[in-house]
Formats: sequence, structure tokens, C-alpha cells
Amino acid sequence: MESGLHVPGPPGGLRGRTSECALLDDLVSAIRRGESRSVVLRGEAGIGKTALLEYLVTSASDLRVVRAVGVESEMELAFASLHQLCAPLLDRIEELPAPQRRALETVFGLSDGTAPDRFLVGLAVLSLFAAEAEQRPLLCVVDDAQWLDRASALTLAFVARRLLAERVGFVFAAREPGLELQHVDGLDVRGLRNGDARAVLRSTLGSSWMSASLTGSSRRRAEIRWRCSSCHAD
Repeated sequence: MESGLHVPGPPGGLRGRTSECALLDDLVSAIRRGESRSVVLRGEAGIGKTALLEYLVTSASDLRVVRAVGVESEMELAFASLHQLCAPLLDRIEELPAPQRRALETVFGLSDGTAPDRFLVGLAVLSLFAAEAEQRPLLCVVDDAQWLDRASALTLAFVARRLLAERVGFVFAAREPGLELQHVDGLDVRGLRNGDARAVLRSTLGSSWMSASLTGSSRRRAEIRWRCSSCHAD
């Protein structure tokens, strides 16, 4: 069974997700200490990746959080997802070295020019994130990373590989990450154990749906109804 919903569990965590929440808590703590961390949450649609991202964002309320969501229909649009992530930080673009500033301005359509070298774009994004992190630790959250356009995926992978002590963290969620993110540490998100899954269903659908008499096809119908109600979460 699966959980895509944020259902109360242990204090400060999600029901049945103790180890996953602990890993995310450790990641946030490391960023606060001045370290850089990256992780990919891997798992099938509806398994609960988005709920974990929401838990992460809530836990990191003292950090600057920027977010992006991969969109299947935008996979052919170069740098579309990167623009989502960087747009809230573009007020710092004037702090970048001139070649890097011009590179970002060009790929984001802020100025005319020929397509810049992708290496220069990666350096520009790294500098932009580092500039923000000097003021406040930065957490970059990317959902549906399997649908990142390739230019964005390559750039974010480039940045993640070069982070050292910039107080920047990356958390990606993907059904199956692309080759660009294969080097990033991964965590497999699996289905909940039976007791936790029943508690999620009970909380979501009402106790009558998951009473002791709910077995066989009736229980299956309850699970299908729950999955339909939560499919938007991944």
C-alpha cells in the first residue's frame, strides 16, 4: 500500500515514515551547519514522495526554500524548470560576474544574445545559489524530476556536484531519475506497512471504510478510491 498524504504520525513526522523523515531532518540540520547535501527520493507515482517534500519544507521554515516541478509538456523547453527554481533569486543577478550574469539573462529571456555555453550557465546558477546562501541557508526542492527538461537537469546536476560548504541543499523527487541525477545519493520510497496504511486510509476515508468487516473487494474499492483522491500528490 501507499501513502501520498500528510497524515499525523509520530510527533514531528509522517505516519510510517520515521526513517525517511529522519534523513530529511538530518539534511536540513547539515545545511544549517554550513554543509551542502543532495538526495533523490525515488518511488512510483502516489507512493508518498510529495508528502515527504511537504514535510521537508515545513521542517525547513527558517531556510530560504525555492521550488520547481517538472512538467511533461515542457520537457522540450530548454531551462524551463531551471527558471522556476531561479526566478525567486534573480534579484541577486547583478552580484554575478558579468559573463555569468549575461548567460543567465540570455537563457531566461531577459536579454538578447546567442545561446551561452552550458558550462557558463552552470557556473552562473552555482554563483547565484551561493550568493543567496551567504545571507540565509538555501533549500532547492524539485518534484517530478523525471520530467525535467534536459538542459535544466544537466545544470542542476552540475551545481549539485560542485557544492561544498555553500549552505545549499537539493532534494529531488522522481519516479525514476534521469541519467543526469544518477550520481546523487538516492532514497527509495516504498509502500507503508499494513498498520500504517490502514491508519492513513481510515484518516482519509473515515472509519467505516476501514472497519474490521472491510475485506476483499470492498477493501480494494476503498484503496482505489483513496489512490484516486491522492494521485495529484505525485
